[in-house]
Amino acid sequence: MKTLGQILQTKGNETWTVAPDTTVFAALELMAERDIGALVVVEDDDVVGIFSERDYARKVILAGKSSRTIPVSSIMTKNVICVRPEQTVNKCMALMTEKHVRHLPVLDNGKLVGVISIGDVVKSVINEQQVMITHLEDYIYG
Repeated sequence: MKTLGQILQTKGNETWTVAPDTTVFAALELMAERDIGALVVVEDDDVVGIFSERDYARKVILAGKSSRTIPVSSIMTKNVICVRPEQTVNKCMALMTEKHVRHLPVLDNGKLVGVISIGDVVKSVINEQQVMITHLEDYIYG
């Protein structure tokens, strides 16, 4: 089973972040520009939150707030669940399922080194299953 560090090596570890005082509107613009579903909120190189499309939908749209004036810090998820590069894809998938999250910041010795999304996890599992299928077909058909 692959580790999250191996996924980041393949995917790349480019991570998009915003400061807590960034407006929700500016954060949404960045998410749209980069075609991503979440941003890690960082202050002084520390992860202080995560802002996702879900946060926007539930805490801005449904609450009738204005995304142009409120800061990300007022609606971000503050209790961020993070993972480490040496953790396996299976453990990550179980954590995402249990906690109902789609994005997990990856920290190495407290430093942000990437973000793993549910799409990254699914792609890894599918690739691993395809390799197993190919090996079994080779074994069966010689």
